[in-house]
Amino acid sequence: MSTPQIQLRAVSKTYGAGQAALTALQGLDIDVGAGEFVAIMGPSGSGKSTAMNIIGCLDTPTSGQYLFNGMHVETLSRDQRARLRRQYLGFVFQGFNLLARTSAQENVELPLVYRGERPAARRVLALRALASVGLAGWAQHTPAQLSGGQQQRVAIARAIVTEPAVLLADEPTGNLDSQRSREIMDLLVRLNREHGITVLMVTHEPDMASYAQRILHFVDGKLMRDESVPGPHAGKPINEAG
Repeated sequence: MSTPQIQLRAVSKTYGAGQAALTALQGLDIDVGAGEFVAIMGPSGSGKSTAMNIIGCLDTPTSGQYLFNGMHVETLSRDQRARLRRQYLGFVFQGFNLLARTSAQENVELPLVYRGERPAARRVLALRALASVGLAGWAQHTPAQLSGGQQQRVAIARAIVTEPAVLLADEPTGNLDSQRSREIMDLLVRLNREHGITVLMVTHEPDMASYAQRILHFVDGKLMRDESVPGPHAGKPINEAG
């Protein structure tokens, strides 16, 4: 068997010290293969966002090992983690985090600016990413001119414009109504299936988690259950989901 793309081995995370110490993760073991779609669920304070931050190289474990494609991420410097993040990871959040006074195209170009891409190349890649999320005709619209679902599509285009291996989505439908939520989930499924992007998604909504192939259930900083999803969406063509 091939090595999992993401491996957490006995990962623990503690904030603070002494009586003020707060343990967010306790001996977490997780494997995620390339091209999987995995949902993470659990009550508030269960450690799911902390795990995502560690996987996303936004935080480091107090103890344990984090391997990405076999590389020990926990041993990397801050700059090395930043390079890994820019090269391999894309992020989508509950809040769309778009720049209010700039166009959809300019918002999507932002990660390419950090990579040092030339303006002409940035434009081509941004327009391609917007087209891939169904916004080919909306490149010059600002966030105020877009619906919530469209804004989240721009945020997803921004996350995939660098062609990441892994997309980390933290409550991506939390600010959307049920119809827009289904549209965003259909889009994530399509990116996973057609582009082979590994998707890890934190959600508190069982309906949204049912789009994934696996659900990891967290309680008190521990992985309590890892279940396959035989649900209504996991095995269906995308246009039948929902």
